[in-house]
Amino acid sequence: MVLLVVIAVTTLLPLVWMVMASFMPSGDASSVPPPFFPRHVTLDQYIGLFTRLHLGRSLFNSALLSVAVTLISLVVNSMAGYAFAKYRFRGRAPLFKLLIASMVIPAQVTMLPLFLLLNKMGLINTYFGVIIPGMASIFGIFLIRQFAMTIPDSLLEAARMDGASDLRIYWSVILPLCKPILVTLAIFTFMGTWNDFLWPLIVMTDDSMYTLPVALANLAGEHVQDTELMMAGSVMTVMPVLVVFAMVQKYYLAGIMAGSVKE
Repeated sequence: MVLLVVIAVTTLLPLVWMVMASFMPSGDASSVPPPFFPRHVTLDQYIGLFTRLHLGRSLFNSALLSVAVTLISLVVNSMAGYAFAKYRFRGRAPLFKLLIASMVIPAQVTMLPLFLLLNKMGLINTYFGVIIPGMASIFGIFLIRQFAMTIPDSLLEAARMDGASDLRIYWSVILPLCKPILVTLAIFTFMGTWNDFLWPLIVMTDDSMYTLPVALANLAGEHVQDTELMMAGSVMTVMPVLVVFAMVQKYYLAGIMAGSVKE
């Protein structure tokens, strides 16, 4: 128990100091020894990020892309996962095995052909350049498919006997029952898109289209001595993810634990 507390405190200390340093006046965090709590609490670093460095647009870009990719990928992945779990069609098993096998291909390998394709389509430096590659993922399809396979077929047959169409069954039966795993996938997708650095750096060529991680990386080179400013930017990057996780952690844990308990 004591060991767990020590590990938890050690893990949280850097995060807490990051928040404390973001409220320090310029230069305080670089003093020796560095203080843990701010001597004078100030919001100058946050104000500077929005007024002097114009990170408001980058924050908007990150929020827009993360929400859009999350919502679209939930629809696409849930439909594909449901189809692989409950529909019988020619080539279903080989196609699913091919999808699973392609998970071993590193994402970096596909970046060049994907960039050339999007460039041909005229989508470089647009929101769609980030949204389209994130619309579906093999991991998401696999996750939904495995969860949907636990739903009894008799439930779907009963819905069909009551006259429900395939779309109605998907909307009124499958989606409510898959709620825990959908929330889990939504958190993974939101966090992945919000924290993604490499692909937005490649696709977005204009400063006004930068996401928050890309904009902060550019600022780090110019303001490497402004520790408090960088800490404020880091807080802006981390906090939205923590807030989202805190809001849906009940469903997230239910999705993670799904299937782990045998009755």
